Amino acid sequence: GHLIAGTAMAHVGFMTKIPWQLAAGATIHVMDRWSAGEVLDLVDTHRMPAVNGVAAQIALMLRHPDFDDHDFSCVQAIVVGAGTSPPDLVREARQRFDAPYSNRYSSTESGGTGLATALDADDDEALHTVGRPRPGIAAEVRDPEGRALPVGDVGELWLHTPTAMSGYWRDPERTADALVDGWLRTGDLAHVDDRGCFRLTGRTGEMFIRGGYNVHPQEVEAALGTHPAVAQVAVVPRDDDVMGEVGVAVVVPTDPAEPPSLDDLRSHGAAHLASYKLPEALRIVPELPLNSGDKVDRR
Repeated sequence: GHLIAGTAMAHVGFMTKIPWQLAAGATIHVMDRWSAGEVLDLVDTHRMPAVNGVAAQIALMLRHPDFDDHDFSCVQAIVVGAGTSPPDLVREARQRFDAPYSNRYSSTESGGTGLATALDADDDEALHTVGRPRPGIAAEVRDPEGRALPVGDVGELWLHTPTAMSGYWRDPERTADALVDGWLRTGDLAHVDDRGCFRLTGRTGEMFIRGGYNVHPQEVEAALGTHPAVAQVAVVPRDDDVMGEVGVAVVVPTDPAEPPSLDDLRSHGAAHLASYKLPEALRIVPELPLNSGDKVDRR
């Protein structure tokens, strides 16, 4: 059969799928640059049984002006990972593709395996959770001391998976913090309901996810902070209907009379950062808010 590489080759979503796709003798379509219109054409032309990618890509497909010109009766499943899917997106995708929708939760650190909503899930599971552990995976919600929490209590989501990373490259301290007795600390906050489905509630850290790709604010701030017109900068996420979250650069300008523009910052940052890490909005402020510890208050 025919399948699409929904993410870049460097993304764990591609790396974990390609071995079994090749073993099955599948034809994998790899695009120079991902395009919603091209994906829709490929699915229709080659009668592909599944649509896959990240939530932002599904949203872009649904918004494409030629969507209704295609025949998607071949589609048997919509499989989406790299972040939660908004309930309205799940509803619309199921209705317009006329296929069930499975939301997958994992990470690069977990080796691309983790939790998933069932294709035959009811609306509560499909729309508001990231499902249950997949075969061979264990998941728990734990408190800061690493003790398992009861149903309904919010804590950090821990995963036990045979595909987990062995560690961060040349970073033993970060590795020791993330891997504890064979368990992976995901950094995501969650609680489990009485049916065993996990519901994400936030993050323990400051990382956010734009279109399925992790963005670490400190990395972006380090790059933007070298612009001569920037005295101070903080990058915070903002909800976005398509990408899930996008970055907003909050800048204290060197000269208030000549603040940098968003284009200035993006052009400067492009020399150091991947495009998905660049801010998509700019706010100029006289000073950055600080918390009681004299650190930037990102709230």
